[in-house]
Amino acid sequence: MAQVGSLDFKGFIERRKGQRAGGGDGAGNAYAYVSDKNTRLAFEKMRPVELAVTAAVRLFKTVGKNELLGHAVKVGPTQFPRVHNLAVHCAETLGIATPTIYIVNSPTLNAATYGTNDDSFIMVHSALVDHFTDDELLSVIGHECGHIHNSHVVYLTAMHYLTRMASVFVKWIVGPAMLALSGWSRRAEVTCDRAGLLCAKSLDVSTRALTKLALGSTKLYEELNLEAFIAQHDEGKGGIGRFAEFTASHPWLPKRVLALRAFAESELYKRHAGLGSSGISMEEVDEKVHEVIKIWG
Repeated sequence: MAQVGSLDFKGFIERRKGQRAGGGDGAGNAYAYVSDKNTRLAFEKMRPVELAVTAAVRLFKTVGKNELLGHAVKVGPTQFPRVHNLAVHCAETLGIATPTIYIVNSPTLNAATYGTNDDSFIMVHSALVDHFTDDELLSVIGHECGHIHNSHVVYLTAMHYLTRMASVFVKWIVGPAMLALSGWSRRAEVTCDRAGLLCAKSLDVSTRALTKLALGSTKLYEELNLEAFIAQHDEGKGGIGRFAEFTASHPWLPKRVLALRAFAESELYKRHAGLGSSGISMEEVDEKVHEVIKIWG
């Protein structure tokens, strides 16, 4: 969880305190999925992506924040302090400034992070607060803080506005930009699931939060057979429908559970969670994750 090549977590946190919510350039976070970092570096050099990102972020600066202030509720020390304290905990764990959180009235189990790397915020749907325990919500907010910590925010904002307002942009820009951004986003989600686990310090809690996203039913949560859910990944490997994931912004949920389990085996995580000093290297973790999340081959 410290800088690459180091597991001095406490020293890392001390160095990060007081820094902006953007979390630097994201290249020094030892828990980050290597394909997230490499893919982002690669498409930053692609002209269509660059143009689309610039346009989308410009739109955010003029519209996005005022829109939220008009229809959502801003969380703070005196407004939903319980949720605010969860954000403070996650921010301290990752060593970023405490992000602004808005509660949005929505029946969908979801949360998202938008803005720029200098001015980012987290939206939490009200249904998520109703369905999730505080520990599970901690994992979700930690996931979103992971986007901030790894400087994902500007690209998430680009995807959001390109999806909502694609007709504004020239088609030859939108197509390759969205394909590149979606491919990167699936890898970025792996990084941020790890951030959520680092904040929650419980694999059971973090995997339960992920499976609740698939169910959305309070009557079924306690009956879920996690191993049977994960087996769905093997069942779908050979079907042609798996290629639909190419345009998805998130890996399929069983893959995310398997990828998170691999990270939980790492020395980095076990040291952080107080589970001892033995564990596999991050290189070994990422090799396992490559095999899990790949769509082709």
